[in-house]
Amino acid sequence: MKKTIKMPRILKIEAVKGFTVTCIFNNGETRALDFKGLFKKWKITRKDPEYLLLDEHEFGKVMLRNQTLSWKNIQIELPDLKGNKVVHPYELSPDLLYKESRPVKGQGRHFYFGSIIKKTRIRNGLSQDQLAALSGTSKTYISRVENDLIEPELSTLYKIVELGLGKKIKVEIE
Repeated sequence: MKKTIKMPRILKIEAVKGFTVTCIFNNGETRALDFKGLFKKWKITRKDPEYLLLDEHEFGKVMLRNQTLSWKNIQIELPDLKGNKVVHPYELSPDLLYKESRPVKGQGRHFYFGSIIKKTRIRNGLSQDQLAALSGTSKTYISRVENDLIEPELSTLYKIVELGLGKKIKVEIE
């Protein structure tokens, strides 16, 4: 099986409450970012560009740009390829944001397939490893689906259910 490396990216900001931002990532996970804790960990001082974000009003101006969190109200000067200074909004790497966030269950509109898949897998006498091999995924991916940490794409759900579990998917739109 060829593995595709997917870099974490933010698809949507679900909520901003105080210094906590809840986002949906491109792997289907809803995750919460506690910036109060993150800024404390980073030991932010007046010299740091993040210092302005310690103000809740300024922090609340967060928006989604380039599939990551961005603050237009904080400007960063960076050199371009020719060495000229270019002003950019303050942005954080989505890789870092994913690493520093925690999964949130029951947030937003989700389709919970995990328990159905797990029950069917056990009823069929399959381990997570076996189901992963049959469906072309990984044991870790199956575990995350079964624990409702991620929502599989429809094509992946098809592989898990029809190829791995030998069942049929029926989709209705009303």
